[in-house]
Amino acid sequence: MSSSASVSAASTLDSLSQPSELPSETQNQELENLKRHVAEGLRRPQKTLSSMYFYDDEGSRLFQQIMALPEYYPTRTEFQLFTRHQSALATALRPTATQEPFFLLELGAGDGLKTKILLRHLLETNATFTYVPVDISEAALEGLAASLGEELPELRVEPIVADYSEALRLMAARPGRKVVLFLGSNIGNFLPPDRLTFLRNLAAPLSPNDRLLIGFDLQKNPRTIRAAYDDAQGVTAAFNLNLLARLNRELGADFDLAHWQHYTDYDPLAGAVRSYLVSTRTQAVHISALNQSFQFAAWETIHTENSYKFTAPQIKALAAEAGLSVTEFFTDEQNYFADVVLRPA
Repeated sequence: MSSSASVSAASTLDSLSQPSELPSETQNQELENLKRHVAEGLRRPQKTLSSMYFYDDEGSRLFQQIMALPEYYPTRTEFQLFTRHQSALATALRPTATQEPFFLLELGAGDGLKTKILLRHLLETNATFTYVPVDISEAALEGLAASLGEELPELRVEPIVADYSEALRLMAARPGRKVVLFLGSNIGNFLPPDRLTFLRNLAAPLSPNDRLLIGFDLQKNPRTIRAAYDDAQGVTAAFNLNLLARLNRELGADFDLAHWQHYTDYDPLAGAVRSYLVSTRTQAVHISALNQSFQFAAWETIHTENSYKFTAPQIKALAAEAGLSVTEFFTDEQNYFADVVLRPA
């Protein structure tokens, strides 16, 4: 579980200065993309909706709550990892020439909680850089920019409301060294073929002196993993169900949330958490924007998310296949999580 989605793209380099209202053309295109995705996903034998659509403003707010839950170890563990290894991380990421300026680009920035540790350390060691947070939620970026303005007023910040590929394209067109952060186990949300494609696309615009820092959730006690995706307070359930609420609001669907429930399980053989929305009765759902109804049997599922967990050998093999090499491998004392520094091979 992570904010790995991608939505609207910033249209010009001028938009890098601050988040702004999305152009109506972009909004219309995103709505068309959502309509197409829902129509295709709900026609499949195993109905499917992508986790990329979890993160509207309400979804982003719920995910902030999830990250604070006692069961949800990834955020807490990665925060501790950043605290413990901040100096070594900064050394591994920054240019060889200490004062060489660079862009620190973070995909799926969220509230920047962990990243602020690194930002603060880089500022304290007089690094010359610009922080470029990218997120699907304009509200999240505005909140992050406001908090950074208060906590780190000397920091240069250029937020982008954009999808990941568009953000990378925009930044690749600008001269200067790049450091790309993809934290919070976002990489685990991709299916294996999509994961490889994504990493290759991340690597493509990078020069030999650029760096990637990617967070990987590691394989561990299966019960620990499962509990992180099915918390006792029901916040994760609300997060999953919010996807249906979004379809009601944006596509004129009539999902009755009282007749749906969240279900998740972990397969230790595949290293995959799989989450579902389960129809608790036979029902039909009409989606006005599609002018179509979809039938659901009692206990039929909509698959909404995968979250893969990794081993160190898997990470190294994946990097090599994507044209990257591991330069540093940082982990916590329990080996729950790894932040891995990579460079183009």
